[in-house]
Amino acid sequence: MKRIIECVPNISEGRDRAKIDAIVAAAAAVEGVRVLDVDPGKATNRTVITFVGEPEPVCEAAFRLVRKAQELIDMRGHSGEHPRFGATDVCPLVPISGITLDELVPYAQQLGERIGKELAIPVYLYERAASEEKRRNLANNRAGEYEGLPKKLVDPAWKPDFGPAAFTEGVARSGAIAVGARKLLVAYNVNLNSTSTRRANAIAFDIREAGRVKREGDPLTGKPVLDADGKPVSIPGKLKSVKGIGWFIEEYGIAQLSLNLTDIDVTPMHIAFDEACKSAAERGIRVTGSELVGLVPKQALLDAADFFLKRQERSLGISEREKIKIAVKSLGLDDLAPFDPEKRVIEYLLAEAKDERLVRMDLKRFSEETASESPAPGGGSVAAYCGALGAALGTMVANLSAHKRGWDDRWSAFSDWAVKGEGHRQELIRLVDEDTRSFDRIMTAMGLPKDTPEQAAARKDAIREATKGAILVPLRTLEVCVESMDVMKAMAEQGLKASVSDAGVGVMCARTGALGAYLNVRINCAGLDDEAWKKDVLARAEVLKAKAEAMEAEVMAMVLGKV
Repeated sequence: MKRIIECVPNISEGRDRAKIDAIVAAAAAVEGVRVLDVDPGKATNRTVITFVGEPEPVCEAAFRLVRKAQELIDMRGHSGEHPRFGATDVCPLVPISGITLDELVPYAQQLGERIGKELAIPVYLYERAASEEKRRNLANNRAGEYEGLPKKLVDPAWKPDFGPAAFTEGVARSGAIAVGARKLLVAYNVNLNSTSTRRANAIAFDIREAGRVKREGDPLTGKPVLDADGKPVSIPGKLKSVKGIGWFIEEYGIAQLSLNLTDIDVTPMHIAFDEACKSAAERGIRVTGSELVGLVPKQALLDAADFFLKRQERSLGISEREKIKIAVKSLGLDDLAPFDPEKRVIEYLLAEAKDERLVRMDLKRFSEETASESPAPGGGSVAAYCGALGAALGTMVANLSAHKRGWDDRWSAFSDWAVKGEGHRQELIRLVDEDTRSFDRIMTAMGLPKDTPEQAAARKDAIREATKGAILVPLRTLEVCVESMDVMKAMAEQGLKASVSDAGVGVMCARTGALGAYLNVRINCAGLDDEAWKKDVLARAEVLKAKAEAMEAEVMAMVLGKV
């Protein structure tokens, strides 16, 4: 698997678009780096930039971005709502795929060292890359902000990990920077129908893990309560892995909770939103929506959709597209501005159009492409699509049954069936294009040079492996088509009687997909020279074919008995 990481530098400029574009361009110029998002904020005077790639080019892009920000941003005149202490305030590296957080730490350390040495910027390592425990927390490193740097830099306890430990003329201009390796962080703002920063802070203190200092009298301005050692007593907040403050955003004319969700496996976005709604209501304030700063992983939105669907006792077995819509509306992500998932969801931005060449087509175009002179898409892709239609029909019956009046106590059971069916549908849709890609891999292998004995042997091996791949894809289609028939069987037995014919059509589509995939397994095996491997695969295919035919006959007997 290719190693992919994300870098999310936050620069202390959110108003001058020319400067922002120049800083982004410095990173984008590195080959192998893809800028996914640029999210400026006028009130915060801060821009969150997101780019991805393999570790080496991403670190090079990060260095160039920091260097350009140092050139264009003068911290001596900076002001904004967000805490900050440098032109490039933070520069975290985040693992996306093929690399662990611990494996990313050396890259963060090397990047920080280079920034300190070559740019003479004070560098504090934070989160997993931190040099000591107290520096793990970004807030500790940034305490005092830019204005506190003259004293902080000469404090032995806060000597930078790299770069000058003095407030030089250059540092006065650039400030300091925090470089780290961390899990994916979701910067998430919750919108209030209030203009009170004080009340927004009170709600943020209710929610965030650090909570609030216990005070005498007024919870915000009263005298701190001290323990036996003279230290302030704290009241923990409700949610782990959440940092937050309240602020007023003049641009929108409202107060917000500015939350950092540092581990969405511990506290996901929808739980933070839900708790914000509860705490706000207790204080006579209403949450009107929320706002994402930067990008979000797809699963965070899907989990949010499931959370709200369960509350409504609605089926969870609906398409990804519909779930994303439900998440956006339930969280109010379009409260302040339109929310386009194609531009805000990490996986959608990383997706290559070529990987979904067929499934992105409309029905007419797909049929035209199939009918063309090209051998691909062929029977394998069509078999997978037939299977996907069958799974879709079974899922439809489950969803309709989950919503039937009078069956409210059964919605969860039908939802479970719909979730299974939707999973089968998604996998079969993936296999539509995967079948064509497997054919392309054979063509690529056949095009390898064969001029020398070594080249000829390598070409033969490559063709063999590509052919095995082209066999395993329809075998997987055959497996999933058979698995999906369980949904149609359950719906023929238990689902809406008015939709039993749909279950019947679904099982026939699944059988067509299964037998079509079976034929592709057989014909692709014909040219393979690995007899033992081929024998095993063909035996598995025969068993699945027989099961598909038996399942179809069983379900159709049920259907015909009810129509």
